[in-house]
Amino acid sequence: MLINPSRQNSLSHLELLAKQVVEGFITGLHKSPLHGFSVEFAEHRLYNSGESTRHIDWKLYARSEKLFVKRYEEETNLRCQLVLDCSASMQFPKDQTNNKLRFSIEAAAALIELLKHQRDAPGLSTFADDLLKHIPAKGSPVQKKILMNELESLLNYESPAKQTSAALALNQLAEILHQRSMVIIFSDMFESAENSEELFSALQHLRYRKHEVVLFHVTDKAKELDFEFENKPHHFIDLESGLEVKLNPSQVREAYTKSLHQFNEALKLKCSQFKIDFIEADISKGFDLVLHTYLVKRSKMV
Repeated sequence: MLINPSRQNSLSHLELLAKQVVEGFITGLHKSPLHGFSVEFAEHRLYNSGESTRHIDWKLYARSEKLFVKRYEEETNLRCQLVLDCSASMQFPKDQTNNKLRFSIEAAAALIELLKHQRDAPGLSTFADDLLKHIPAKGSPVQKKILMNELESLLNYESPAKQTSAALALNQLAEILHQRSMVIIFSDMFESAENSEELFSALQHLRYRKHEVVLFHVTDKAKELDFEFENKPHHFIDLESGLEVKLNPSQVREAYTKSLHQFNEALKLKCSQFKIDFIEADISKGFDLVLHTYLVKRSKMV
């Protein structure tokens, strides 16, 4: 994607990219694709004769035969916590500039720009085997610059070879997010099979805390899910454990793809049960197309 060099010199390459993409998003959209929680119920008060009957709680009237009005607390801004998986597996493919982590960083930058356009409050959290950094959502003028600087620093981030613990990090996040928020996660969700139930439980924990959760399942579909490698000997290295194995892909393709399919279907099912938006984010399609498709769909639902 070409960036016009004559545009604001004070912005980084990442910010310029995000700004250009978001200008494309908002063209033709009649509704905001990311919208805040406009009001939250606070308490009841007695109805005063002559005022509007719009907010009378008729169910309470049926029980008490007294007129009460619902009072609300205004929530003018959406709080959106962007959550990036920075584990070693997100650096796949190692020999390409468009790996899963870069895809996630650029998508997050575009969403920060979109949230700024909507005057909403973005935050950023990163994790690998633990929660690495947590910048709470704020709507201050300097927040965008802070988040963009953090994303810029991640472009050259090299995660040590450790096992991912998305379940631990998401549980930690659920405990420290004290205000209802939209939580947008970018992750391949690759954990050991024995931790899958813990992972599902962590996603449920976020929903239990009343957060709206959106999961972008970031993968290189051709290589990681369909295992499309030439039928010749290959040398495979696990980016998280460092385990190395030499084999012909045809020897394991059927068993590998079956196992991945079962996990992905279980993940989709759990997301559906927990009312979590699940988006298949194939990095080969480009972050702008994946985001645009989801945001257009979402804008038609609000």
